[in-house]
Amino acid sequence: MTPAPTAPHAADAEMRRRLFAFNGGFFLQRRLRRMLSLAGYDLRIGRPGEDDLVAIWGQSPTAWRGLAMAEKHGTGRLFVEDAFLRSLFPGRAGKQPPMGLFLDSTAPHFDPSEPTDLETLLATAPLDDTALLNRARAAIARIREAHLTKYCAVDPTLPHPEPGYVLVIDQTRGDASVTASGADDAAFREMLVFAQEEHPGCRVLIKTHPETAQGHRPGYFNAEDETDRVTLIDAPYSPWALFEGAVGVYTVSSQIGFEAIFSGHKPRVFGQPFYAGWGLTTDERPVPRRQRSLTRAQLFAAAMILYPLWYDPSRDALCEIETVIDQLEAEARAWREDHKGWNAHGMRLWKRRPLQRFFGRHTPVTFDKPASARREMVWGLKDGPEGAVRVEDGFLRSRGLGAELVPPLSLALDDLGIYYDPTGPSRLEALIAERAELRPDQSLRAERLVDAVGRLGLSKYNIGTDLPDLPEGRRILVPGQVEDDASILLGAGAIRTNSALLAEVRAANPDAVILYKPHPDVSAGLRVGAVPDAEAFADQIVENVDMARLLDAVDEVWTMTSGTGFEALMRGRRVVTFGAPFYAGWGLTEDRGPVPARRGVDVPLLGLVHAALIDYPRYLDPMTGRPCPVETILDRLATGAIPHPGLANRLVSKLQGVFASKAALWRR
Repeated sequence: MTPAPTAPHAADAEMRRRLFAFNGGFFLQRRLRRMLSLAGYDLRIGRPGEDDLVAIWGQSPTAWRGLAMAEKHGTGRLFVEDAFLRSLFPGRAGKQPPMGLFLDSTAPHFDPSEPTDLETLLATAPLDDTALLNRARAAIARIREAHLTKYCAVDPTLPHPEPGYVLVIDQTRGDASVTASGADDAAFREMLVFAQEEHPGCRVLIKTHPETAQGHRPGYFNAEDETDRVTLIDAPYSPWALFEGAVGVYTVSSQIGFEAIFSGHKPRVFGQPFYAGWGLTTDERPVPRRQRSLTRAQLFAAAMILYPLWYDPSRDALCEIETVIDQLEAEARAWREDHKGWNAHGMRLWKRRPLQRFFGRHTPVTFDKPASARREMVWGLKDGPEGAVRVEDGFLRSRGLGAELVPPLSLALDDLGIYYDPTGPSRLEALIAERAELRPDQSLRAERLVDAVGRLGLSKYNIGTDLPDLPEGRRILVPGQVEDDASILLGAGAIRTNSALLAEVRAANPDAVILYKPHPDVSAGLRVGAVPDAEAFADQIVENVDMARLLDAVDEVWTMTSGTGFEALMRGRRVVTFGAPFYAGWGLTEDRGPVPARRGVDVPLLGLVHAALIDYPRYLDPMTGRPCPVETILDRLATGAIPHPGLANRLVSKLQGVFASKAALWRR
């Protein structure tokens, strides 16, 4: 889990300060009002007093009103601007509110005419706290890995330009950060000349601003600037991908110049942005008072951790940058995977609405249409077009059973196979192998996740009652499974039924206390797998019991392929497998069944958790309808703030289960 919210302006909330605004945007933008309120400001219309503040949006066309009122009444000023991790799209393009703000009592952060609060922070703050700098390095790594930037609707899968080019950054004409630097059209022309002269023979790529590419605002360059050596690129390239092939980065005052620093570049700067002058840029027009040398981590810590006000839209609370990265990762992933559209196959009617909510946010999902330019998806192992991506429930699914038509909170897309089919590779398998080694921040996030799952008592379905009295002794839990489930048909070894599993466990553990828990779908009469003589092998049968509490009360889990084994591993229990579930074969379980040889690498538990709960599934917040990180889902499951279907769904699911089981028996 990410750090608890300790936002930099939170202390002001105890004594709210009156903040007067003379720009309609402050009152029309609900998110902006809410963030200022959470930060301790009481937004008002009227005449300010000398102890009040006047809100001014950067150097917008209406900023003069606020400046004039502050001057007239002798009040302080609060300059407000979007922070550098904002949203998927620019405000003009996507009507999306920001997830962060810069609040500055001196001037907008981009104004070099006087030391802003940000510049003062960069010039005077110690910036030597080890924990702070570690957070900065971790955040930089995550932002690069997830290809996050101010506007995150970028596509890292676009074919990269051939390496060896010079990257020149265009900006929107008349942008406030450009004019504040004293730059104009001539500065951009000069920059383009320098880029060619200082790198003779190299191609020059001019990256247009997203608002220019989408037709909202003109830039300083256009098609007339293209030559046999100079090319404009307006596709949604990730800046981080472009940095990889660049031999130099040139900018006037763009945020991309700031990001280039963290990609290892020393950008050539022709304006006076806040990040110039600290030894990390080559400055054409230096700011003489900036004499301090900073490391990349120190620059990031001040500008991205200490200075901004960050907001979590799921919890409606101020937060730290890590939470914003969590959220933007989820939203950017959803856009990148969905914006070209999906055509879905093999989806029962009741699943179509949840699938539309998950995957149709940007382009509506179509169902069972002929092949087109859209990507194809199919449920589980059902028949579908060749190359279709397979979809399945995630491992923190819901409060209630899928067989009862309870909508999922998590779904996984797999372009290689599917996680419960060990006969071939899956995307989850590849992700697990990649997490054999974790960065410290990745280990910490997975560790907090494991702690939260245990502390909150969460499991896949989150249903059941309190535990009954259990016999004393070494307790072994045997989770029953649906015997016609694909994970059994494809992943079980010699032991393939619940009866055979119980008999084997009893034979191997004659003195242990064996607890048998029938699968919820079987107990509900929805699927096959009942064991009439379970009492002959088990000391106690536990039905309709909360799985999380049960796992806390046992010592071991013996299973064929049940996901309960994964939940047991997270609680530090010994797990014995007789099949090849996704968590077997990585050195964490005792495997008595056949496990694919390709899983021949030891992976730490936290690596398995990171792959299975963070990397592999996608999550949807049931309260906001937005893509979200796993941490938000933990909160929803813990509080029960989740809609649940009614009796009609229950009756439909009952019939569905009967027909599904009969069809499986017929196939046998």
